[in-house]
Amino acid sequence: MVTIRLTNSLTRRKEVFDPLDPSNVRMYVCGPTVYDRAHLGNARPVVVFDVLYRLLRHVYGADHVTYVRNFTDVDDKINARAREMQAAGDSRDLNAIIRRLTDETIGWYHADMDALGALRPTHEPRATEYIGQMVAMIAALIAKGCAYEAEGHVLFDVRAYPDYGRLSGRSVDDMIAGARVEVAPYKRDPMDFVLWKPSAVDEPGWDSPWGRGRPGWHTECVAMAQELLGESFDIHGGGLDLQFPHHENEIAQSCCAHPGTGFARVWMHNEMVQVEGKKMSKSLGNFFTVRDLLDQGWPGEVIRFVMLQSHYRKPMDWTEEKAEEARSELTRWRRMIDGVGEGAPDDAILAAIADDLNTPDAITMLRRLAKKNDAAGLWAGASLLGLLTPEMSEWAWRAVKGRGATVEVPAAPAAAVVVTGHAPSIEARNPQKRIGELISRRIEAKKQRDFQLADKIRNDLQNVGVILRDTPEGVEWELSPGFDPDRLEALE
Repeated sequence: MVTIRLTNSLTRRKEVFDPLDPSNVRMYVCGPTVYDRAHLGNARPVVVFDVLYRLLRHVYGADHVTYVRNFTDVDDKINARAREMQAAGDSRDLNAIIRRLTDETIGWYHADMDALGALRPTHEPRATEYIGQMVAMIAALIAKGCAYEAEGHVLFDVRAYPDYGRLSGRSVDDMIAGARVEVAPYKRDPMDFVLWKPSAVDEPGWDSPWGRGRPGWHTECVAMAQELLGESFDIHGGGLDLQFPHHENEIAQSCCAHPGTGFARVWMHNEMVQVEGKKMSKSLGNFFTVRDLLDQGWPGEVIRFVMLQSHYRKPMDWTEEKAEEARSELTRWRRMIDGVGEGAPDDAILAAIADDLNTPDAITMLRRLAKKNDAAGLWAGASLLGLLTPEMSEWAWRAVKGRGATVEVPAAPAAAVVVTGHAPSIEARNPQKRIGELISRRIEAKKQRDFQLADKIRNDLQNVGVILRDTPEGVEWELSPGFDPDRLEALE
């Protein structure tokens, strides 16, 4: 069996992965708080741990891996967004707004992550479905003397857990010295954190021994993870920004509620995302949601490929230059595998991925296979990274190359006929032939120096949702979300 090595944030070492139960390898990854579109930083852990999920399924079998990624659907940020919607004229009560907002945002998230080629986890629990388990755990912590009630709140006593700070490498006293936040007067210690808080009359709330209220964020993930994976499981993942305080607080609660279990054995954290070498932020104007990039015409597979070219423990820099290079390379690779049967993954590629998800090295090996024209090996190895899969092919078969007065229009693979994600469904008809005819006319017009006609054809195509790109190799085209097949057929 392949030896998997993973860097454990808890021990700060790369370790051989030895699952508790090889017949049921268990992984939990913190999911989104659902009040807005997922940005590029939110997407990185999805892609990183999707690669790990694929690796575990390959090594242990698809039926022997359980992957949980949650939705936080009760949170102060969600309440604040719902109040903004009320202030803007939404006449529904706050709870109805929140339910519609969270449902809609989960739908967006699924569509955007599907477009990146991420497999759906085994379980995607909503926090609001596990309130009973959260209340029970909080009560147990109070009974053990690890938590206390104060002014309608329940707080965790960090001094009750001597190992608090082990994950992030900080002591409680150092944390207090570095803190710059106002400390609530009802806290025994400045670092104590909320397990339960009171809810306003119009806010989401549940009855509890401490009054009507809602759980703290750190409590939600612990309860869901333990309910679906057990008191101890194999891997817990997320972005580096969650290491403290979120993951630190999860460990403290779980280990106090269930002494000796250890909660997650391996903790993994991916680094942050940059854009054109700078930290992504709204103030710098370089803040992108995944939907922004998809709507700009970047295929989800291209976004995924750019992400995987950086090791997950290093910052990932999104640049348009990298994206253009990724688009060109993936286009070449997809043409290479067209009509070729998939082979077995190359041992060296599998070993690279198993070595702490070394995706950059795996991609280097894919390039060597492409250079040797080993199409079957290329396809098999890329599939382990979630690349070159049939489900991700909808953008690639639209690329056409114009040579002289003729245009090669490849047949759409059967798996790509129904397009999902940011592209419209084209199940009912195949527009390739008509688009190819119009591009051929445009190429001929440019040869005859009739640039007015060439520009008209480009503009007509753009108006019906067909985006052209002139490249040194020819013409590439792509359907935008607003593609209208009826208007395409009507073009002269």
